[in-house]
Amino acid sequence: MAGRWEWVADGPIQVGVTTSRREHTTSTVVVSGDGALLVDPAWDPDELGWIADDLAAAGVTVTAGFATHAHHDHLLWHPRWAGANRWASSGTTDQATVRRSDLVDALGSGWPTDLGALVGRVNAASGSRLPWNGTSIELITHDGHACGHTALWLPTAQVLIAGDMLSDVELPLLEESDPADYDAAMAALRPYVERARVIIPGHGTPAIGPEAATARWVADRRYLDALIADRDQDDHRMVHPGMRDAHQHNRSRVLT
Repeated sequence: MAGRWEWVADGPIQVGVTTSRREHTTSTVVVSGDGALLVDPAWDPDELGWIADDLAAAGVTVTAGFATHAHHDHLLWHPRWAGANRWASSGTTDQATVRRSDLVDALGSGWPTDLGALVGRVNAASGSRLPWNGTSIELITHDGHACGHTALWLPTAQVLIAGDMLSDVELPLLEESDPADYDAAMAALRPYVERARVIIPGHGTPAIGPEAATARWVADRRYLDALIADRDQDDHRMVHPGMRDAHQHNRSRVLT
């Protein structure tokens, strides 16, 4: 469960990752100057509480948040960060607004009311850079996996926060996208992968070092090519819970 940070970048820009007990879901904090950006904080209420408590104890003030896409486990927030601006792409913002009731319901009947009230309360970030006072962060928006899915590129730290792509435990998940959307997303991410020192997936473990970063992209590309060609898959991620069912869903998207 969340209970420690793995600091994948240390210096003027600090980047920490903590991992939920549920589905290897990552939460990422970017500490820059007098503030911090929190990306996709998740998942269980006690884990959100730990993130809030631990950052406050370290003297870190969350001044901004970002949701990479409009799935329920990536739209969470905590009352302790009430003063922060929360951002997402326009596509994510639209989906979070239209589907908000369903997104809250997906968290389960026992989800705390105060946390439920904050699900998906994001504003659209216009332009290609995050509108905050910290380090420059480039927004890479595409429609792979979900409409308006956005990765964040930190050029100073050479860190790519990839959202629900480039995972070591999850296959490429087409979800609402089609193969062409996902293919375009892979192409959009490639130039950043080639420069990345670290890749942080939405689920799984960070890829540390250029070789590991490139290997993530290559693995997703290989899977997608085989999926489109309807070839047998020997992807090692197929052994993880839910991935065989996810593969069948992917096939249904290809055959549609």
